[in-house]
Amino acid sequence: MQRRFGELLPGWRPPAAPGPDVLEGRHARLERLDAEAHAADLFRANSADDAIWDYLPYGPFASAATYHRWAREMAGQADPFFYAIRDLATGHLGGVASWLRITPAQGTIEVGHINLAPELQRGRAATEAMWLMMDWAFAAGYRRYEWKCDALNLPSRRAAQRLGFSYEGTFRQAAVVKGRNRDTAWFAITDQDWPALAEAFRVWLDPGNFTAEGAQIERLSDLTALVRVSSDPVLAELR
Repeated sequence: MQRRFGELLPGWRPPAAPGPDVLEGRHARLERLDAEAHAADLFRANSADDAIWDYLPYGPFASAATYHRWAREMAGQADPFFYAIRDLATGHLGGVASWLRITPAQGTIEVGHINLAPELQRGRAATEAMWLMMDWAFAAGYRRYEWKCDALNLPSRRAAQRLGFSYEGTFRQAAVVKGRNRDTAWFAITDQDWPALAEAFRVWLDPGNFTAEGAQIERLSDLTALVRVSSDPVLAELR
């Protein structure tokens, strides 16, 4: 039998662990989560809709004090590595996101714990925040950038596909969350995908891609569809 091996990776070196305290773009600034600086504004934004916690293993929080305690616990960790997301148009914080399962030795990193309040959802700041995190990871030398979500969380599946993640499968009975079964849908972007995806984000985020009223001209999902190596079959069936 012929022996087969994966391609050699000459010159590849494990990247550094995440470390920047701030990632800033035109519409969003990501600030390393700090309970004292961020918890009050995040709790205010989150209070608009408890449904944003449906697929997360924690929340909703009954009081600002309990949210502050959670933020303080998360802020001190290296993995997950949390950011608070500030919308530069309003100056307010509207969500959080983190890197997790950070494995420099394998060149893999995941984005997760994404929780966007209604005021941040479907805006340029939220999309740019995801781009800033991806761009840092690939510039640092990571080879694989993952997104995982509850298989029943259709908004998350749609967001992953819109952002250019390729669907890779669903792990059945992968976890128990809030006493319920969770099947987990897996998505990923590789460093081979990234140059073309980065160009798609550049085109979409360009001010010329928006009308004076703020409406997009080119849809990001149309731009990233040209790069994704596989599409989500569940979303295809729902069309």
